[in-house]
Order: sequence, then C-alpha cells, then structure tokens
Amino acid sequence: MAWAACADPVRLATWHGDFSRKGPGLLLADLEKAPPDLGPILATGPDILLLTDVDYDAGLVALGKLRDLLADQGLRYPHLFALRPNTGMATGLDIDGDGYRGGPRDAQGFGWFAGQGGMALLSRYPVELGADHSALLWKDAPDSAIAADDPAHDVQRLSTSAHWALRVATPGGSLTLLTLAATPPVFDGPEDRNGRRNRDEVLLWTHVLEGKVGAVPDTPVALIGNLNLDPSRGNGLQEAARQVLEHARLQDPMPGVDTVTWDSTGPMRVSYVLPDRALSVTGRGVTPPSPDLGPHGLVWVDLTLP
Repeated sequence: MAWAACADPVRLATWHGDFSRKGPGLLLADLEKAPPDLGPILATGPDILLLTDVDYDAGLVALGKLRDLLADQGLRYPHLFALRPNTGMATGLDIDGDGYRGGPRDAQGFGWFAGQGGMALLSRYPVELGADHSALLWKDAPDSAIAADDPAHDVQRLSTSAHWALRVATPGGSLTLLTLAATPPVFDGPEDRNGRRNRDEVLLWTHVLEGKVGAVPDTPVALIGNLNLDPSRGNGLQEAARQVLEHARLQDPMPGVDTVTWDSTGPMRVSYVLPDRALSVTGRGVTPPSPDLGPHGLVWVDLTLP
C-alpha cells in the first residue's frame, strides 16, 4: 500500500493506542517479536500522527522500530519527535501516602519507569519544538485547582506527560500543534486530585492562546491529543472540556463523536483534534480500534491551510 505525496490538504491524527509496557525495553521487544495490528494508522495514512501512550527511550529506538514497521507497509515518516515525558519521573516524595517512595503514583506522572506511556510525533514534514510547558509547576498554572495541602504542592508538575507546542512545516505553511495527554480524572478519592489536575491540564493551552502562559503561537494551531475528558459524560470536571471546545480560536470538526468504548462506562469522547478557525476542514473521522492496541479509535482531520 502506498500514499501519494500531496500538498493539500494535510491529514492530522492522534491515537491513544496502547504502545506502553510495564518495563523499559519491553515495547521494542514486542515490536520485534510480534508486530501489532497497525490497521488504524495504515487505513488512514495521516501526514502527521501524535501517539499519546507510547514508551519513551533516549534513542527513540522503539519509535524508530514502529516507523520501520509502517514503512514496510508503504507509509513513511521521515521525521520523528519525542522528548522525555513526566511519566515515571521521580519526585522523591510519597505522594500516594502508602508509606513508600518511588512508586508509579509518586512520580510526576503515573509511570512504572521513566518514560512509560509518553507522547511521540511521526510526521511526513519537518517538525521542531516551538515551546515546552512540561516543567510548569501545577501551582503556577493560571487559576490552578491544586489543593493547598497537596502532598507535592511545591514540586508537582502540571503535565502528566507533556505539553509541547510543535511547529510543523507543511507544504501549505507552518502549523503549530498544541499537544497533551492528560491524567484520567479517576483512580483517586474524595479529594479529587486527579480530577482537578486533569482540569488544569486540559485548560493550559487555552491560557497559552490567551497570552497568560508563554508566547501566543504566531501560526495557525491545532489542539491535539488525549484530554481524558468527555464534555458531558463520565467522571471529571466536564466544564473544562466545554471551555476548550468553545474557545474562540478553535473549531470542533466532529461534535459528539465518540473516540473510545470502555466496558465500564460505554462510549465516550476523550481524544481530540481541534483546528484553528483559520483552517478549513475538508474531512474527519474516527477509526475502529486495533484488536491489539486497546479500545481507542484513531481520530483524524483533513485540513487546508490558508
């Protein structure tokens, strides 16, 4: 299978496929031993693909192996981008109160090891880092919902994984991707720590677009990734998702379209591609999930740059 090069439109996609394991090097071993069903990627052939649950290694070896598997099927990505995420990054604190330090819930972002379940970009076009807000402390985020007595109040980063602004040089012009993979707003207690952190992660890019954090991107943007939050269903502070969807800079090309179905909750919308209103949307969709890589569908949008 092959895809012809074209300048217009650009197909942008995000997928929370399960490219994560419980130990370093295990993802690479699995990819080499038994390549998974990559049907959602191959069926859509996105020009730019953000993965939001993929293990990070310093040499991007596992990501390179994934790229090679796709190239074997005729889909080539000459440009890769990933940085060490906050997942598994030690804080030195006992955040979860179990009496021990160094557990997966004691890290900056949940992780059994440094880099578990991070983010990565595969692109047909050159990509560079425009801004990295991943080190922003949760307490320093605008309108932060962190509790005053939070056990990691002075060291906890806001980003569970990362918040990268990535500039992609498409044939139609520069496009800035506002990426994230927020914590699930569950798996805690009545203090709702994960719910409040999810809210603030989801809202961070709106603060950037409004000039409250860092520089406002000077190119068209697309907010892309896993918000882990449905605007009307399930747990979480749903108003945060609605604020993003209603932001004056962004458009919602597929309102109400589900991206995952869990046995416990049923269908929900948690992954998003929200383009700048300056961009024209010419196509959109969500694939069925891969039988090997979890319940999430791949979300894609075709964009025409001005």
